[in-house]
Amino acid sequence: MRNGDRPADALRPVSVEYGLQPHAHGSALIRMGHTHVLCGVTVENKVPPFLKDKGQGWITAEYGMLPCATHSRGRREAVSGLSGRTHEIQRLIGRSLRMMVDLRLLGEHTLRVDCDVLNADGGTRCASITGGALAVRMALAGMVERGQLAVLPPLLPVAAVSAGVVGGQPALDLDYAEDSSADVDANFVMSRDGRWIEVQTTAEGAPFAPELFTAMAALATQGIGQLFELWDAAGAKG
Repeated sequence: MRNGDRPADALRPVSVEYGLQPHAHGSALIRMGHTHVLCGVTVENKVPPFLKDKGQGWITAEYGMLPCATHSRGRREAVSGLSGRTHEIQRLIGRSLRMMVDLRLLGEHTLRVDCDVLNADGGTRCASITGGALAVRMALAGMVERGQLAVLPPLLPVAAVSAGVVGGQPALDLDYAEDSSADVDANFVMSRDGRWIEVQTTAEGAPFAPELFTAMAALATQGIGQLFELWDAAGAKG
């Protein structure tokens, strides 16, 4: 049985709190069980050099864990250097969030999304994408209020969730204990119209059957559908 007798197809308790960082242009603290990620967005009036004078914007992400986010203190990457894992997660978050909006409608602005893991209990990259998307929406609304954008551009809500095979059984939204012992672990990113943005799936001990992937994808589709309710609760229905 899972922690708290949670069914295999159930998300952990999810909540979002907005505006915790008053100096950010948009911020959201997302809690998925004991995984807590603070997502803050800074709007910059410039774009990377490769986009200069092309009339479009950019969305990029930075990700990190606070030293005491896990059971043993991790070194700050400002001291130890950026790990390959962190670099890969940052790129995943950035790719996912760029799917939200036509970048040509942003003008020459960069939205820099900082995802800081306050507490880690599995699924931190997925929580970062879901919370980061909500913070980006908040930042774009602020750009309209400040006159940086004439209107709020059409948005395609994005969310993400983990799934896996634990003890031979497919399960949704793995916590750390499940993830660390899983036969298969996966991360699914989806847009609200039901299209996949990215799927990362890894067999940890032995190859797995196609029907197990199908089962994980079905669980992820259901779970992400529930996460999109956060957009409606925030008055941000895409």
